[in-house]
Amino acid sequence: MTLRDQLLELCEPKYMKFTSALMPGVENVLGIRLPLLRKIAREIAAGDWRAYLAQAGDFYFEERMLQGMVISYARCGPAEKLEHVARFIPKIDNWAVCDCFCWRLKAAEREPMWEFIRPRFRSEAEYEVRFAVVMALGNFVDQAHIEDLLQLLDGIRHEAYYARMGVAWAVSVCYIKFPERTHAWLESCSLDDWTFNKSLQKIVESYRVSDAAKQQIRAMKRRK
Repeated sequence: MTLRDQLLELCEPKYMKFTSALMPGVENVLGIRLPLLRKIAREIAAGDWRAYLAQAGDFYFEERMLQGMVISYARCGPAEKLEHVARFIPKIDNWAVCDCFCWRLKAAEREPMWEFIRPRFRSEAEYEVRFAVVMALGNFVDQAHIEDLLQLLDGIRHEAYYARMGVAWAVSVCYIKFPERTHAWLESCSLDDWTFNKSLQKIVESYRVSDAAKQQIRAMKRRK
């Protein structure tokens, strides 16, 4: 049985409808639950994952999802890992593949990845920007990177929805971890009005932000 045959056996029509509704415009969705995909990805990563990546299929949404997971689980040096990351990024065509691809970095991967994603904040490709932003919010909202990260977020001018939503999500994470610094940054940042207001919304939606802080954030909303 081929890997594709295995995936086809795992598909659930009802789950396919549910998943497709979350990703308008994404085609060829089988409807396979994430825990099952992660299990398969770990099994592949424990074997000859390089051979798998060399011939992996791209037709189905879950096949692309699986490739990203395998890369994240693969055991290799940072330089080789980033080569696979660079080849995979152009295949990302929706937020789910992007966000499931972003993993918690090991110590040796951190600074190589930081240097890798920095120029991608300025990419013209929607999901290359989102990849950089989501990888950053999951790994680099820390004392060593917060100043550079806020500056990089402030420089994003991409108009695509999922790139801007990624920025708003990242800003909210920055606020939760560094409220005073991020609040000051919000007072002077140059984000477009939509992204700025969406960032405020994401902050207010967080259960980790106090009611008093939420009142201050609401008052910052830009109005035409």
